[in-house]
Amino acid sequence: MKNYRVAILGCRGRGTAAARAYHQHPRTDLVALCDLLKERRDTLGEELGVAARYDDFRQMIAEESPDIVAIPTGTEFHYELAMAVLQLGVHIDIEKPLCQTLDEADRVLARAADGDLQIAVHHQGRCGGSMRAVQQALASGRIGTLRYLHGSGKGYYAGYGLMNIGTHMLNNMLGLAGPCRSLSATALVDGRSITSQDVIPAANGMGWIAGENITAQLAFDGGVTGTLLQHRFPKVDSTAYALEVYGTEGRLFWRSGGAWLLPVPHDEPSTDASWEDLEPIWPASFSPDGAAAEADYAFVDEYVQALDEGRSHCCSGQEGRHVMEIMMAIFESAAHGRRVELPQTDRQHPLISWREHHALGEPDPMPRPYAEWLSAEDQRLGRG
Repeated sequence: MKNYRVAILGCRGRGTAAARAYHQHPRTDLVALCDLLKERRDTLGEELGVAARYDDFRQMIAEESPDIVAIPTGTEFHYELAMAVLQLGVHIDIEKPLCQTLDEADRVLARAADGDLQIAVHHQGRCGGSMRAVQQALASGRIGTLRYLHGSGKGYYAGYGLMNIGTHMLNNMLGLAGPCRSLSATALVDGRSITSQDVIPAANGMGWIAGENITAQLAFDGGVTGTLLQHRFPKVDSTAYALEVYGTEGRLFWRSGGAWLLPVPHDEPSTDASWEDLEPIWPASFSPDGAAAEADYAFVDEYVQALDEGRSHCCSGQEGRHVMEIMMAIFESAAHGRRVELPQTDRQHPLISWREHHALGEPDPMPRPYAEWLSAEDQRLGRG
């Protein structure tokens, strides 16, 4: 069967992770790297033995003819790069979130459709071994009928955490419950409801956000509901990043490194029920001895299968856009205090529209690195 030629556009941390996965997979050939900084592309090129290195992605595509270009760049660059690569007739693997706004996402998906091209949004957790085990347990009826989902972030400032980590959690929820039909949300800053003056540019170029603590209630088909928590902690704590799945006959618990099943629907510390480990489900070709992270490798494996079969990736552009619809609806609901039906007809950013309604211009710029950004936000709130 065909091997797919892959090029990486952006050689920082996420680009390195993607490159290692494509390099390790037997059905993908990593043929080229592109980055504006020579040191980055040379470091990664030397590690993986990739000689073709560029600072111009158009030249790279013209000379190397990749089937897939991975775009693991900052979010603020996603739209222009995705549109340009798709215009050149190449499938894309793009870092999450897909874009900064829904109207951008709509245009990206339209261009892909025009060229009969695929978009995979890099929500690798949905493809990882522990999530595959949860999906299989649910599909096989081991917890009965799905009724409720409860997901939590890592403790970042909530608006930023939603765009950075919440996007993964929402994608995982969609993989289990299907599309979200409506939601309501509360967003607080300094213990009070957000105002239009609390709309600020996110760290790391992720667009406009608001909210230090966000709680969202989601409604899916079949009476299934869910809660998403994005609450700021004094210190970021990755152990809080978890998803619990409630069924009529049992429960499932997921985090990136493991999955468990409780064979009863209700439990308390005094009962004898105990959680059972679920074995991760990895692609047959995956070796943990390689450099690739297993979830990134599984994401690549799913892309290979999708292209072979002429179908969309499970983390497709459509799924990535729906994740963005949910995140924008969370901001809209929190701003206006009302339930939001999905998909929205207004594709503009709801927080910018909110500020415009209050005759406010764009917020002042803030630092890009998260730690500096957080310090600036604390100063804005009078905590400095």
